Amino acid sequence: MKASTFQNFIVGLLCLVIAGLSGGLYNQYQRVAELQSTNTQYQQALDTLQRDANALKDAQEKLQYALKDLKQVVDSGEQQTNTLDPMLDQWAQEIQELHDGLADRATVADLTSLRARFEYVEQQFLDLKTQPSPPPPTSSATKPKQKTRPKPVPLSPPFSVLSVESRGGERFLAVAPHDSRSLTDVRLLHSGEQLGAWRLKVLELNSAIFAVAAQPDQTVQVP
Repeated sequence: MKASTFQNFIVGLLCLVIAGLSGGLYNQYQRVAELQSTNTQYQQALDTLQRDANALKDAQEKLQYALKDLKQVVDSGEQQTNTLDPMLDQWAQEIQELHDGLADRATVADLTSLRARFEYVEQQFLDLKTQPSPPPPTSSATKPKQKTRPKPVPLSPPFSVLSVESRGGERFLAVAPHDSRSLTDVRLLHSGEQLGAWRLKVLELNSAIFAVAAQPDQTVQVP
């Protein structure tokens, strides 16, 4: 074999080896690139899962705080219920006692009114009894004098008149029992309303006119 032919053979063989190595290196490079791409995808998926896990953790913490607040609200509601129940029972008892007391005072007012009427009739009887007999007429032409009727004795109301109050443009008369020491005993009377045997007819500027059964109208001064 000639030297030139052998050299050509060696060069060709080296070219083939280099070409094979180049192809292998290229294939390895492609596999590395594919692995890097796959690794990048896995890393992105891992980051997404991590964000979802963090969001789920935040939602779980918020839910725990919400449950804690809800428990506090429920506990507070139960405490308020336990506090209000005795107060409601006490208010109901006080209202019943006030109702019973008003009924008793109404009975006392009726008795006081009857007593005042009795004293008025008794006074009229005494006035008629103490009047002197009229002298006999001197002539048939003398006109008989008209008897002077006694003035009615004003009655004392079975309550105390306090003042005149205004509510929504309406005027009311504030009254209370004589022995009252509490604001709960004060009652507001409108024209036409009645307390015992006394019915308010007219509420004037400084006085009030009452209609009393079997008696003339009574005028009571307003302080």
